[in-house]
Amino acid sequence: MTHPFRGDLLPMAVGSLPHTNPIVACDLIRQYLPQIPSWPQLPKRTFFENMYVQYSEGFPGIVVSRQGERIYVDRERDLYPELEQLYASYLENNLDAGALSSGYAAGLAHFLTLEFDSACAVKGQISGPVSWGLTVTDQDRRPLLYDEVLADAIAKHLRLKAAWQERELRRLAPHTIIVVDEPYLASFGSAYVPIERDQVVMLLEEVFAGIQGLKGIHCCGNTDWSVVLSTSVDILNFDAYKYAESLSLYPDAVRGFLERGGIIAWGILPVDDEACLMTEDVASLTRKLEGAIQLVASRGVPLDALLTSALITPSCGMRTLSERGAERALILLTEVSQRMRQKYLQL
Repeated sequence: MTHPFRGDLLPMAVGSLPHTNPIVACDLIRQYLPQIPSWPQLPKRTFFENMYVQYSEGFPGIVVSRQGERIYVDRERDLYPELEQLYASYLENNLDAGALSSGYAAGLAHFLTLEFDSACAVKGQISGPVSWGLTVTDQDRRPLLYDEVLADAIAKHLRLKAAWQERELRRLAPHTIIVVDEPYLASFGSAYVPIERDQVVMLLEEVFAGIQGLKGIHCCGNTDWSVVLSTSVDILNFDAYKYAESLSLYPDAVRGFLERGGIIAWGILPVDDEACLMTEDVASLTRKLEGAIQLVASRGVPLDALLTSALITPSCGMRTLSERGAERALILLTEVSQRMRQKYLQL
């Protein structure tokens, strides 16, 4: 990990917004996050922008039901020709096979038409192979991840999607950040999700291998952070509002991650509950963030490294908020970042 990018407590979004108009959503991102703008996912615009449907385009046997709002793979079809085409695209590194069309990602389509003069990096995101494979099922509602062939196909499909997205974003800023969204890692180790550590790492690394710039993982629940940090990930984005203590249980892994240039993105804004968000202000969130960082530092992780190698984000995507709530969250995010940067980095 030799990238020259440092977090420096800058603000960054996670992904989704509650808006349905991509122009309005992108304008909001440009206004509040000029240093690290990210293209907005707009799941309220259409079912096709659901985080799992959004990256399904082109997967072998995929069926998206408009009426029932269901996504699945029809294994009663002959999947061999489509799987063969996917593997050919993968082997040829045909990134166009991983394109996201405007019908599935209107926010990205508009984002790519804009200029970002103040951006040090631009961010995109993609569903992770574990979460995608556990959410998307076959016609009999069996998760695809439990099929060895399809699990491998998922990772290669998402790798192409990530690589295409990064190629397009690279035109906009010096650095790119592609974050792999893995909410189901919170279920890792559960008896209800029988998946081995080695398979998790293998699937993630397959997707990471297609990303040339900064690669991140977002998990908004608790998990075994040593598994995540054992990968080649550059940025760990987690819900620091609720789970700072859980990260502090892995000081050796965190210290090693920072020593190799890793960045922690602290999700300090509680955006899963608008009422909770409305009770917070800049002072309370700053105290909460300081407490989270100090807790990890108290376990033997250098405080200076935690501060300089930090980003500040919402705890998760903002799709469940109102548009007013999302703007308030972005205002709080930028103001917490400014306060922390002035206090600790004199920036």
